[in-house]
Amino acid sequence: MSQRNKVPGVRPYDGPAGGWGALKATAQAVRRQMDVVEAPGLLLRTNQPAGFDCPGCAWPDKEHRSTFQFCENGAKAVTWEATSKRVTPEFFQQHTVSSLLELPDFDLENFGRLTHPMAYDAATDTFQPIAWETAFARIGETLRGLESPDEVEFYTSGRASNEAAYLFQLFARELGTNNFPDCSNMCHEATSVGLPQSIGIGKGTVSLDDFDLTDFVISIGHNPGTNHPRMMGTLHEVARRKVPIIVFNPLRERALERFADPQNVAEMATYGSTDIASSYYQVKAGGDVAALKGIMKALLALDARDGDALDHAFIAEHTLGFGALAADLAATGWPDIERESGLKRVDLEQVARAYAKSTAAIVTYGMGITQHNTGTANVKLIADLLLLRGNIGKPGAGICPLRGHSNVQGNRTVGITEKPGADFLRRLEEVFGFTPPRERGHDAVQAMQAMVRGTTKALICLGGNLAVAMPDPEQCFTAMKRLRLSVHLGTKLNRSHLLVGEETYLLPVLGRTEIDLQAGGPQSVTVEDSMSMVHASAGKLKPASEFLRSEAAIVAGMARATLPASKVNWLELIDDYDRIRDLIERTIPGFDDYNRRIRVPGGFRMPLPATERTWNTPSGKAMFSVFPGVRERYEPWPDDVLRLVTIRSHDQYNTTIYGMDDRYRGVFGRRDVLFMNAGDLAAHGLAHGDLVDIETVSSSRRLRLENITAIEYNIARGSVAAYYPEANVLVPLDYIDKECGTPSYKSIPVRIHRAAARVT
Repeated sequence: MSQRNKVPGVRPYDGPAGGWGALKATAQAVRRQMDVVEAPGLLLRTNQPAGFDCPGCAWPDKEHRSTFQFCENGAKAVTWEATSKRVTPEFFQQHTVSSLLELPDFDLENFGRLTHPMAYDAATDTFQPIAWETAFARIGETLRGLESPDEVEFYTSGRASNEAAYLFQLFARELGTNNFPDCSNMCHEATSVGLPQSIGIGKGTVSLDDFDLTDFVISIGHNPGTNHPRMMGTLHEVARRKVPIIVFNPLRERALERFADPQNVAEMATYGSTDIASSYYQVKAGGDVAALKGIMKALLALDARDGDALDHAFIAEHTLGFGALAADLAATGWPDIERESGLKRVDLEQVARAYAKSTAAIVTYGMGITQHNTGTANVKLIADLLLLRGNIGKPGAGICPLRGHSNVQGNRTVGITEKPGADFLRRLEEVFGFTPPRERGHDAVQAMQAMVRGTTKALICLGGNLAVAMPDPEQCFTAMKRLRLSVHLGTKLNRSHLLVGEETYLLPVLGRTEIDLQAGGPQSVTVEDSMSMVHASAGKLKPASEFLRSEAAIVAGMARATLPASKVNWLELIDDYDRIRDLIERTIPGFDDYNRRIRVPGGFRMPLPATERTWNTPSGKAMFSVFPGVRERYEPWPDDVLRLVTIRSHDQYNTTIYGMDDRYRGVFGRRDVLFMNAGDLAAHGLAHGDLVDIETVSSSRRLRLENITAIEYNIARGSVAAYYPEANVLVPLDYIDKECGTPSYKSIPVRIHRAAARVT
């Protein structure tokens, strides 16, 4: 038995991603949560034209050519929502809030679906049932009693539909605030801020058809097998066409190494698999700037030698700033690039040569790029790399940010932003007859900082688990408990719900899988995927409780009770969601003929001017950017400082933990581990399985995670990884990308110490 096998719950996993292991895990998820007779029919409706959109990842659907359009983690998301377990008023009678706070996050959600609207009662420390209209009236009364609308934060989860999110922003802006912290602030805000500067739009430019035409893919800073698993089918097809897929990632991730498609009969019958990465480069955490600049420096050297490595005609016609970029790359030394990236010059030159030979290239990236204090710069450097060879606005090429949750991009499109544009606000005023606020509102970090200061008094959460998703829970949890009002719309219990303030309400919502029946009949909602396709979703299950309401209906109920003189007929909108979509069409460009087009299978694509080589930048050109130097921070850290990356397990989606296994990384039944390179273990005098304490270096407060088991893993030297959200205790609330406000979850400077002996 190897040393690795001696650590409880840690053993090698030799299988591919997907395959029989995925089918087994899917069956287990069904058995734990649902009626095994009902489940197959439900899963077969997932991501189908007449069915519902998966509540998990935002990867788009191709033509529905196969029997099923769901993956292992999608099945977990669906069965987790469609569970037969229930959290009733009787449950809350038996469990105080204080006792529930002692339980793990997995247990809280695993209790099942919320069934009744509930209000916190401080005298008994329990949630008590409350009538819907009474809850709305009390919420409205409290909101009207605040000194300023800017004392309220309106948080949006990426699962909210376009219709609910649009009403949510309308409610807040008629109330008088642009405080819209949302989940995008914590993941892809660098994309929303960086890409408009580079190409004029904060969205990706590729479609699924482009993956059929590409002849070169760079995958950087993401783990699709866990975080956007339906992408694996696309990468599988690309790899089987022998297209080079170049991976940059600190950890060796199984899904990027090899994958067995459960729908490929030959692979399943032979227990075979397909290699995904043609080359795998383990860039050091925080080394993305250096790696990208190294590839571009090598590309310019190739062009100087051979004259055909750059698309000079495209650069001349469509871009500005090339000279400054070229001068900066010439001044950047290879020793600095190698030191900061953790990669060799010869490897980066090899990538540049392969890229120069391609005719159409795609770069895909995830939060391994965006969740850094240089996240916005990272995104712009990726755009630079593509612009050098004209790989924006042509078939088979483009930039592909991998959004996480199923409608995080759609929420932003329909107005969930703390910095709205003047044209959008003008249209709201013209259509609705009130003057929306012009001042910039709070993003997620700013909202939590305002709660810490005590200047924010109320929080309304359209889904999500805000406090757990945020950095530094010691500050965030305490701040949430000091709120005058907190309102949570959700399907299942989570820790944020239990951080009760003076008034706290739990309002149970219909899930994506359930029938939404309103006065006008069964309703569909719409979502926008990572490639800007907008399509309809209609649930098929009987609701978990007769007392559930849709997110849109709850938002309308709160708005009507809060704004008695509102110019919006909120209840009429809820009768028929077509009316909401009519308003979206009137106020947001790109939604022309909205209601007709969502009734066409597959929906429609939002306008993406950059795909037509129209650049909506101030100059009218695509813009090269310059990042001086190669470090995330300009001062070097001492040699004993490592970079911590927070990661999700394979039994997890965002803050939702489905189980305690991380199959592909060989961790089972536990989450209290720190992944370390063998060389770093030795340098710290540690062995595989030793207990360690982790302490953050760059914080004015003592941030520490104790008694964690260090395990040897194939991760870049100088980088370590631990599970989110447990490792959020090490992330300072103010350690952010100053350009976009995103916390640096993927590059925290830490020191590792052997754990002191403690009495248990």
